[in-house]
Formats: sequence, structure tokens, C-alpha cells
Amino acid sequence: MKLFIKSVLMLSVIWTSSCQQQKVFTIAQTYQEPVDPSPATNQNWSAVPQGLQASVTSTNIRFVKSEIPKIEVQSTWNGTAWKGERSAAQLVLWSKDSLTEVNTKISDFKSDSGATLPASIATINFVKYVLTDVFDQGCGHRKPEDFPSSLAADALEPVNSFAIHAQETRPVWVTMDIPQDAKPGTYTSTFTIDVKGQASKTMAFSIRVIDKVLPQASDWKFHLDLWQNPYAVARFHDVEPWSDAHFDLLKPIMKRLADAGQKVITVSLNKRPWGGQTYDQFEAMIEWRKKADGTWTYDYTIFDKWVQMMMDLGIKNQISGYSMVPWGNEFYYFDEAENKEIKVKAAPGSPEYKDLWIPFLAKFKSHLEEKGWNTITRIAMDERGPEEMKAMLELLNEHAPEFGVSFADNHKSYKLYPDDLKDMSVAFGHPVDAEDLKIRKANGYISTFYVSCADAFPNTFTFSPPAEGTFIGWYAMAADFDGFLRWSYNSWTENPLQDSRFRTWPAGDTYSVYPNNRSSIRFEKLREGIVDAEKIRILRDDFSNRSMTAELQELNQLVEKFNRNTKPEDLERLLEDAKKQLNQLAEK
Repeated sequence: MKLFIKSVLMLSVIWTSSCQQQKVFTIAQTYQEPVDPSPATNQNWSAVPQGLQASVTSTNIRFVKSEIPKIEVQSTWNGTAWKGERSAAQLVLWSKDSLTEVNTKISDFKSDSGATLPASIATINFVKYVLTDVFDQGCGHRKPEDFPSSLAADALEPVNSFAIHAQETRPVWVTMDIPQDAKPGTYTSTFTIDVKGQASKTMAFSIRVIDKVLPQASDWKFHLDLWQNPYAVARFHDVEPWSDAHFDLLKPIMKRLADAGQKVITVSLNKRPWGGQTYDQFEAMIEWRKKADGTWTYDYTIFDKWVQMMMDLGIKNQISGYSMVPWGNEFYYFDEAENKEIKVKAAPGSPEYKDLWIPFLAKFKSHLEEKGWNTITRIAMDERGPEEMKAMLELLNEHAPEFGVSFADNHKSYKLYPDDLKDMSVAFGHPVDAEDLKIRKANGYISTFYVSCADAFPNTFTFSPPAEGTFIGWYAMAADFDGFLRWSYNSWTENPLQDSRFRTWPAGDTYSVYPNNRSSIRFEKLREGIVDAEKIRILRDDFSNRSMTAELQELNQLVEKFNRNTKPEDLERLLEDAKKQLNQLAEK
């Protein structure tokens, strides 16, 4: 009898323990992905061994959900980083079996000298898929049904557990932010994958921290200008624009941008500066009101709150106000005499144009001086023609010459107004003359380049190879630019978590991050290239200051390999070798 009772108690303990383990084994809640419109039908999943398969792999691979990974299986990851740098690793999980629940975790990082970096420096993200299309002709109106569609692995969901379905490939993205005060050395950690009903899997992580410090992002010199769309955030989350709830949602996603080195605050001076090109149109951040007596008043409440929030996050180098030359030359204001909003078409140089902008500039200058923002404000234009630009500049230089202009130029017209463009960005593939760049640098002007729907390479579409984002930073340094401009940080499509396609451009052209402050593979790879550019700048300065001529020459020869407008045959290997050489030079 005692034996029976003892056996029952033992079974009870085992059953209770098992139930507790199952109860603890929870899967994070996440949004539903879109249905795969073109699943691969030629995959031999029956040849895949039983159970969950896992491997460390390159961050330059964009996996396909329905395809078996074609990689050499690895269980170790090795990286090198500066103090203050972010390093990234990608793993991939796949299974032929039915639903497989997995939990992941990473241990503290311990060095060979006994130093420790906490596990909290790492963030685990399961990569989610979004609908994408193809480049085709690039710019131009398009209907989704007219282009091949597929799923692209892109959105980073910051959860450490997930349900892997049968015949599915699921990437995992791990970022590791090395503290600036980390002690140099090689740190090791263990990445563990706990699989429900199966044996756990472990991956060995090793990261070598070298004795070189990357500054805080706010101190980076790389001039990053990704245009922000706060109105998309309000629409997606169904909150009142500029309410407390709206600002609460804006802060984390804009902090992510600040942490990538963003330097510019995007401001809409008037309504719809780009017409209706985005799903969420830009409203005026300054209220224009014409009084019954014909005088003007301007309410800067929204403008002030938006700019101050961005500055508090660390984005404080420049305010770009769009636009004195909007698409279609259409402007909006509220007319008190008629008690309604008025839309007026006023081309630069016309009497109507002067009547609008002369009083605005006078009061805008005074307001900016009160705020202490007058020296960093630019009147910004996007791809406007020379005739309109000249007429606008004539008025601006007469009434507010201290502002200067920020201009995205696809007309190759920068030579027409060399002293007015304090911030100029030229289309990729149309380099600025070396002598002009030299003069601009001497004057303290900013010179960057941009990519758009017209560029098959390099780009940050949802179907773009991830390495292209990293190339952008290297190209900026090779072509002697100060940074990079992209028109779209978060101009979301109607359903950005499911479908990155848009009515006018290749998929992903309108945004690079996702709602609820989710990052993406392409944004992280772009950030990686910016960090590389900053490291190049730091080493150039260091070698020059220490008269290390040979090392400086080696560095410049390395960077020069990226001064090209066509895609290298093996871009991934070129970047891998360059990064390795860059870190070797850092230890000189």
C-alpha cells in the first residue's frame, strides 16, 4: 500500500511538473501575416529531418517562407564590434513537421578576462513576412495584380517566442548593443532554442570587442535625412493628430530614427507639399489664417511641439520646412471673411505668390528667432525645376536670406544656385563635381545623395537584397558625400504590416520601419552602413592626426572600391571583406 501511495505521489509530481512546464511554455501574441500569394511548389520537404532545424546564417540573406534554406548549417556565430556599436546576427529555423512552438533566450556575455556584459544588451526578434512585388520599371502608377507578388522577410517583431508552422522557414534577428564602457576582449554567450516536445538547441555566440569607441548617435557626423510622416502614425493607430496619445506613439519610433543618426526634422509649412503622393497626406503644421481686414496670423503650436519633441530625442541639427515650391504650386489657408479653407494656385514670381509668402516669412523669422531655431531652419524643396527655383530664391533672398535652402535635385541644376543650397542632395548616379564638393565643404554646406523609385540599385525596397542598405553608407564615403537622404521613413501604406506595395512605386518605397516601433531588416542594414561610414570618418581623422600615412592610404583605397554606380558581382563578400579590413585598421 505504501509503495502504491509512493508511486501515485511520484506520478503526481511528474504530472504537475509537466503541466507547469507546459504552462510556462507560452508563445508571444503577434499580428497575423498575409497569405503567401506564390508559395514554392518544388520543395522536397520530405527530405528534411524530423524536428525543428536551426542554423546561424548571414544577415545578408533574405529568406523565403516556403523555401527550404539553402545554407551550410552552423551552430556558432562570431562577430567583431567597437565599443558603442550595434552588432547583428541572423538565425533561421525551419521544420517539415506540424506546428512547433519555440522559446529563445540568450545568456550573459562573459569575456576571457572575467568581464561580463548582461544578456539585456541583446534583443531577439522573430522576422515576419510582408507582401512585396518587383522593381520592373521602377517609378510609375501600378496595380498590384499587374506585378508578381511574394512574401518578403522584413519586419522585426521583438518577441522571443514563436509558433513555427509545418513547411515554413522563419528567420530570427538578434541585435547586440555593446556598451561604450565595455572592456575590450572576446565575450561568449549561448543562444538557446527551447522546442516544445523536442530537445533544446544551443548556438555559441562570440563577439570580440576592440578598444575603439563609437560616439553616441547624436554626435555622428553622417548627415542622415529620412523624411518623417507623423500623420501616418495618427491614422494607423486611430488617434487624434497631435493629441497626447499621438505624441506617446511618435516618441519611440522617432527615437529609433534618432538612434540611427538622423539630423533633420521634417516640417510641413503648408498643407500637402507633395500633393497627394502618400497614403496619409501631410497637413500644415502651421495654421495660416487670413483676417477679414486682409492681415495674416499664424499659429505655431503644432510646429513648436513637434520640433521640440524631435530635439528632445536628439535630432537637432536642422529643420527642413516644406515647401515654398510644393507640387502643383497649391497653397491652403483659412479665410475668416469667407469662413472656409481656401486653396490657391500661386506660381513662384506671381503677385499671388508674393502676397502669400512675404508676410509669412517676416513672422516666421521672428518666431524662429524667439525659439533660437533661426540658424538651423532651411526652406526645403523636392525635385523642383530651375525656373520655379530661381523665382522662389529671388523672394527668399530678399526677405529671409539667413534660412538658405535644402534641395533634393534631380534636374542636375545645383550649379545654377551654388550659394543658396546650404543642404543639397543629388540623385544617385549623378555625382557632384569634386571641385564643387570641395567648395561646399569649405563653406560649411551639406552635400548628400538620395535614392528613389528610379533606382534598382542600391535601394531599400522590401525585395532589395539587405546588403544594399549597407552599401549606401560606404558609397557616401567613397563619393565624398556628407550623408544620405531618403524621402520615406514611415509614410505607411494602408496596411503596412501586411502589404508594402503601393499604387505608384515598388514595394517598400514609402517606408522602412513598421507600426508600434518595429524595425526592419532593411532599416537595420542601412543603419549598419551609416555606422561603417562613421567608423571610416573616425579612422581617417585619427590616421591624419597621427601622421599614419600608410594606414590612411590603405583605408582610402579600401573605401574607393565602393565608388561605383553599378552593383558589384559579389556585393556581400565585398562588404564582408571590407568590414574585416576596417576593423583591422581600427586596431593599428
